[in-house]
Amino acid sequence: MGSALVPEFAVSNWRNSKKFYCDVLGFVCVYERPEEGFCYLKSGDAELMIDQIGEGRTFDNGHLPDSYPFGKGLNVQIRVPSVEPLLSSLSRHGVKLFLAVEDRWYRKDAEESGNRQFMVADPDGYLLRFYQSLGTRTVSNSD
Repeated sequence: MGSALVPEFAVSNWRNSKKFYCDVLGFVCVYERPEEGFCYLKSGDAELMIDQIGEGRTFDNGHLPDSYPFGKGLNVQIRVPSVEPLLSSLSRHGVKLFLAVEDRWYRKDAEESGNRQFMVADPDGYLLRFYQSLGTRTVSNSD
């Protein structure tokens, strides 16, 4: 566990979420605490935690998701070597994409960085944007 930022998703059923992340998306369970409904997951350099609402420690005071989709206004970007294996797995499991595969170029000063990306919602509606790098290119001047 070396990431400087690791999101923790409050989930309605941690076993269903773990199955989705591991069996469909290819994450590995690094460790879990079933008595708390908690699981620490990893895929490549990406790490995230899932935590069952109402078991173990649950944060509330207005911060607890109260209806589907959870995580409104948030999507997490996850870098992968290639999006193709994920797309195949999602198709095999009958999971629909939230955002279809697209190639997008994002300007960063005088260069553009390219991503082949798509977005999928997990069982609680958290949006996951998987991308592979398409490299960089120089921004052309259109003066």
